[in-house]
Amino acid sequence: MKRLTLILCTASLLFFACNSEKKTDEKTDNSSDTASKTDEKNPESFTMPDSATMMKNWETYMTPGDMHAMLAKSNGTWTTEVTSWMDPEKPPMKSTGSAVNKMIMGGRYQESVNSGDMMGMPFEGRSITGYDNAKKVFFSSWIDNMGTGIMMMEGPWDEATKTITMKGKGMDPMVLRESNYKQTFKIIDDNNQFMEMYGPGMDGKEYKMMEIKFTRK
Repeated sequence: MKRLTLILCTASLLFFACNSEKKTDEKTDNSSDTASKTDEKNPESFTMPDSATMMKNWETYMTPGDMHAMLAKSNGTWTTEVTSWMDPEKPPMKSTGSAVNKMIMGGRYQESVNSGDMMGMPFEGRSITGYDNAKKVFFSSWIDNMGTGIMMMEGPWDEATKTITMKGKGMDPMVLRESNYKQTFKIIDDNNQFMEMYGPGMDGKEYKMMEIKFTRK
């Protein structure tokens, strides 16, 4: 099946490349004017690579690397100690739960299934985290039973601090408005991790909304 998929991908790319060359040959009139107009609209001109380069690029893009291997080290079951603030001036709420992580789709993404309680109600959430080989950033999507939307974030890995810092947007359920959020995820060691989430307060200023201590079971 994998071999058939690669053959189909190769055939598609070859067809696309040949078709592009054919269209280029047909454009014999006013080529200079067309190129000039295109450059004016798109200062960053793009040259279509040949079919061999396309296949190599695609293979590089789809192949898990060191960052994916780092994610895989977090596979397993973790206990979570959650501290959250509805208001930075008021005492925080505390709860406990668990997170079960596993790599999916051939080690390309990590799925995390979270459970616990929030404000006295059962809580469940699920995230997909990965590393984009082309953009060189981590990304994460998050859904839970406390809403009907999704939060998308992305950001770089800092080797010196062993921290992923991601930014993105999500719905603020209190005011029903999309807001900016920031998350830092620090790998302390193989058995301990620490996450902090920042978002807008009632005054619009950023504050720490939540922190989670992860301990491997």
